[in-house]
Amino acid sequence: MADPLTPGIVAGRLSQDEVAANFADLHQPLDPHEASVAADRCYFCYDAPCVTACPTAIDIPLFIRQIATGQPEAAGKTIMDQNILGGMCARVCPTEDLCEGACVREAAEGKPVEIGRLQRHATDSLMARQGHPFRRDASTGKRVAVVGAGPAGLACAHRLAIRGHDVVLYDAKDKLGGLNEFGIAAYKSTGDFAAREVEWLCQIGGIERRPGAALGVNLTLEELRSEYDAVFLGVGLGGVNDLDAEGAGREGVMDAVGFIAALRQADDLTKLPVGRNVVVIGGGMTAVDVAVQSKLLGAENVTIAYRRGKDRMGASEYEQNLATSKGVRIIFNAQPVAVHGNGAAAEIELEYTADDGTGLRGTGETLRLPADQVFKAIGQVLTFQGLELDGRKICVSGAGRTSLDGVWAGGDCTPGDDLTVVAVAEGRDAAEDIHARLMAVASEPAGAVIGEDARA
Repeated sequence: MADPLTPGIVAGRLSQDEVAANFADLHQPLDPHEASVAADRCYFCYDAPCVTACPTAIDIPLFIRQIATGQPEAAGKTIMDQNILGGMCARVCPTEDLCEGACVREAAEGKPVEIGRLQRHATDSLMARQGHPFRRDASTGKRVAVVGAGPAGLACAHRLAIRGHDVVLYDAKDKLGGLNEFGIAAYKSTGDFAAREVEWLCQIGGIERRPGAALGVNLTLEELRSEYDAVFLGVGLGGVNDLDAEGAGREGVMDAVGFIAALRQADDLTKLPVGRNVVVIGGGMTAVDVAVQSKLLGAENVTIAYRRGKDRMGASEYEQNLATSKGVRIIFNAQPVAVHGNGAAAEIELEYTADDGTGLRGTGETLRLPADQVFKAIGQVLTFQGLELDGRKICVSGAGRTSLDGVWAGGDCTPGDDLTVVAVAEGRDAAEDIHARLMAVASEPAGAVIGEDARA
């Protein structure tokens, strides 16, 4: 049934069977024979460019050789030594721009080794094994607070637990996983994989989970600093930028991040309302994810409007092609001017843009599109305050050290690419830096003054 305020946004546009088919796994897992064949294509390069291209520096030739010799679980351990969320990264990494884009077979033949699918085969094999493959070091007696249970926080917590520290993992939501749980397109991470990965990771022990705790609401940084030996912040970007257009407050204008989260948590996707004519404003991965999923839910016309050219779009060329293959139209060099309608959105007015070298400007030429549902996918903002910022994110140096002594940060809330694999690397490296700092402090004689190098 339609909402009387937004009559074009309804649930049940497609049947259960149609929705199930649309949201099936984007890339089916390899069976053992397929994995063996795919692994045989690897040249096992010395100084392999794929390793350099991987933000977590996984030894890709080694794990592929392990698959080729019938040791997928050993390959999974090789991957997770560097990237404890290797299972999710195998599903969501833009491999075409990272490891596979650097593969020598891509350069020579235009067809890289299928590193992402091989990584999934290995990590799924390891996770299916009984027991956790990692063991904790002897207890250090140190306690660390990790705030944010997304990729950065989970990677940090796991590595700290390995080093023998006791970790308390806080998250604002009642369900842990962060972006992996609430922000990934459902066809990339099917079923409850994100939740299962969290449970698997926490088998290491030494990680106490406290959901429903948000900085600035029922948790303060001052309290954490006084209670724990160190603090890591992986709080992500909780706010969403406003749409600077007339009529942006009309019914039917929605936050893309919130819609994706609702979709990810829905028990029955046929009950999730979607418009007939959907327009997405933005050019990043979120824009593509919400556009494609709207189409898969049964929207008739879905358009992405991006204010700059194709070469400036944040979503990779692969993601752009995926969108168009699903029937999504992409309009470049167009920015929103107004959302028209009588209370609810009915049309969106766009203005064409140009960049003559002095900056982006409107040309004065406009077009109108039917739009009963408009998604804002124009970036997110940090909602937490209290640390020195680098623009709109937390300023860090070294391996995630913030402007406050004893506080580290990583993931989307810090400068750098907003990718799951980057967040994992930053959480892991911050954990090692925290460990080194805590052990240096522990080794100081009583009453000793810690030198500047130790504090750095």
